[in-house]
Amino acid sequence: MKTYQNILFKPLKMGDIELPNRICMAALTRQRCETKDLVPNDMMIEYYGLRAEAGFILTECVPISQRSLAFPGLSGMFTKEQIQGWKKIVNNIHSKGGRIFAQIWHAGRASLSTLQDGLEIWGPSPIKIRGIHRGGMKAYEIPHEMTIEEIQEVIKQFRWAAENCKEAGFDGVELHGANGQMIDQFLRDSSNKRTDEYGGSVENRSKLCLQVIDEFINVFGKGRVGIKISPIGRSGDQCDSDPLKLYTYLIQELEKKKIAFIEVRNDNDAENQFDYGYPSSKDQIPDLFEVFRPLFSGVLIANNQYTPSTAIEGIEKGRFDAVTFGRLFISNPDLVERIRQGYELNTNWDVHTFYTKGIKGYLDYPLYSQQQK
Repeated sequence: MKTYQNILFKPLKMGDIELPNRICMAALTRQRCETKDLVPNDMMIEYYGLRAEAGFILTECVPISQRSLAFPGLSGMFTKEQIQGWKKIVNNIHSKGGRIFAQIWHAGRASLSTLQDGLEIWGPSPIKIRGIHRGGMKAYEIPHEMTIEEIQEVIKQFRWAAENCKEAGFDGVELHGANGQMIDQFLRDSSNKRTDEYGGSVENRSKLCLQVIDEFINVFGKGRVGIKISPIGRSGDQCDSDPLKLYTYLIQELEKKKIAFIEVRNDNDAENQFDYGYPSSKDQIPDLFEVFRPLFSGVLIANNQYTPSTAIEGIEKGRFDAVTFGRLFISNPDLVERIRQGYELNTNWDVHTFYTKGIKGYLDYPLYSQQQK
């Protein structure tokens, strides 16, 4: 186990940020905000603080407006009270020597009007997601096809959220461009059937994503901006007829902007069995990192079901530079220390408490020192 220190504990320059290790915390939307004002609470301060040793922390997804909500229990970034709530979390992380980025998102069609105070849901095209929404346990709705003016409004909201994140003291921001959320919906041709400047070609479908990235750079600078993508993922009933062409273009454009990092969710697209009439994305891009590593000179971060061993292997082979761990950080608040010392990892996470309320499954996983007692 001591061999982990050879690479996972090698410092990494990520844009303007120096990471002391490559064991980073994935965005985990635990839905523990228990009030309608969407203000982060004391439970969240403690939860994030316990994980401050991570190379850097990505917050749960942070909605930019009332209309961008997708689940109950989210904490927003569009009121003064919400900013102050997040500031307490950020200050606690910084007091422990940690680094924290906000993952900013808009759910788009991946929501329900009942979760947005009755507001009509928006999307690139009037195509609803097949299946049942887990947060509302009902069928998805047909989204309103956004006008150009509404797209511009959302871009302004993204910038406003980034400005609020800066006021709260975050070290940087990540655009959530993965997992079937609004940016992902515009990118992929299964959900984007527009015929205007935001639809059709890969250049047009990438436009919203790149415009929002530009706004983030204007607020934070390129060295404190990243994005998460899921090129072969099918979460949220998403797919693309030519993901290789789409994401090659997108990553090349992100390379020109010299952003700090790209987080790549390395999915198995079999998670969603809907028929799109396209070949399997996994067949089209059998090895994401072999294809994308040469295209991007910034930090490339791998995500989705990695272990310390597979993280070491990938980093040592130069496939990626760091890994964001999700479930291992849920059940091991002291994950970095456990890996450093070669302690046994707790893999007995309880999936039934991932998205509930209260401290159960949130603040009751023991540190290794407590576990021994």
